[in-house]
Amino acid sequence: MTSYADLIASVRKAVTEISLDEIKRRLEHKVPMLLVDVREKEEFRAGYIPGALSLPRGFLEIQAEQKLPDRKAPIVLYCAGGTRSALAAKTLQEMGYQHVETANPGFVRWKDLGYPMETPPQLTDAQRDRYGRHLLLPEVGEVGQAKLLKSRVLLLGAGGLGSPAALYLAAAGVGTIGIVDADTVDASNLQRQILHTTSRVGTPKVESAAKTIAELNPDVNVIAFKERVTSANVDRIFGGEGQGGPWDVIVDGCDNFPTRYLVNDASLFHKIPVVHGSIFRFEGQATTFRPFEGPCYRCMYPEPPPPHLAPSCQEAGVLGILCGIIGTVQATEAIKLLLGKGNPLAGRLLTYDSLGMKFRELRVRRDPHCPACGPHPTITRENGYIDYEGFCARG
Repeated sequence: MTSYADLIASVRKAVTEISLDEIKRRLEHKVPMLLVDVREKEEFRAGYIPGALSLPRGFLEIQAEQKLPDRKAPIVLYCAGGTRSALAAKTLQEMGYQHVETANPGFVRWKDLGYPMETPPQLTDAQRDRYGRHLLLPEVGEVGQAKLLKSRVLLLGAGGLGSPAALYLAAAGVGTIGIVDADTVDASNLQRQILHTTSRVGTPKVESAAKTIAELNPDVNVIAFKERVTSANVDRIFGGEGQGGPWDVIVDGCDNFPTRYLVNDASLFHKIPVVHGSIFRFEGQATTFRPFEGPCYRCMYPEPPPPHLAPSCQEAGVLGILCGIIGTVQATEAIKLLLGKGNPLAGRLLTYDSLGMKFRELRVRRDPHCPACGPHPTITRENGYIDYEGFCARG
């Protein structure tokens, strides 16, 4: 029989231990390592070593492959005193992790030494329950969820694309959602605009949207703009004047070319990324414009198409479900931008053919001669906004 003391002694001989001073040195010199805190969640919430990933010892075997996918990466484990992390290090070695070390002693001593530490955002118990599936994702976690709760997204349109985007952004816990729409709910909208209900026909769409979002997630603050985006109000809306400040991301669900060009110019002037989406009959597309880091809308469409080649959904029809797919892609892109994770669609145009059930990706390059985002722009804030109604009518 093996005693606890014998077991721990054998484990310590089998793993590599490092000092807290060495961990501090690596942090200060930005030495690559994946710092893993194997204490319980309650302990982690009281404070942790900066940059540490929370992976409680009780879940180590279950979540290691998900949270620690690279078995060749340098990993440093720590706990409160050094025992749990030693056991965890032995387990990871047995699972095939090649460069595992354990801190001895642990976080209690780290804190006593006055070394730097961080505390995670203080989510409420209700929020931890609501966003629990997010918190399990290393790419989100409590820090990412707190970031979402502080984020501000402006939706242009509460129609076909704005509806699924608004629902998923609200469900994800985006703290402030602005909605711009001057229209009222019509019975013909209900085939695709899932924010609205039959009982709200005749109600302003922004009011209907606000009610739906409030019922879905009380954490979300909705700012309603019952107006169209025009050159007269775009700076006020995009700048967030009197509404808590500028927006982090704009989700563009506009259905006409004049507004799209206006949104493009204003987003460049305000340096706000735009997640663009559009639909036509059975086809849709989406992309992301990051000001001066990739192409803008004018790089992709220097001139509007002739009106007869770009009929509206009211004229040509649209498959209602298509709105859900493209709008959800837009919401996904917005969340990625807010979290700073993943590879956004900047410089890439994602197209979707619902009849053929095919996705395609097209490269979109920045135009060095673009009058809006090029090195020598002619479209500037000083020159004022263009009359895009007339500009698009010329197409």
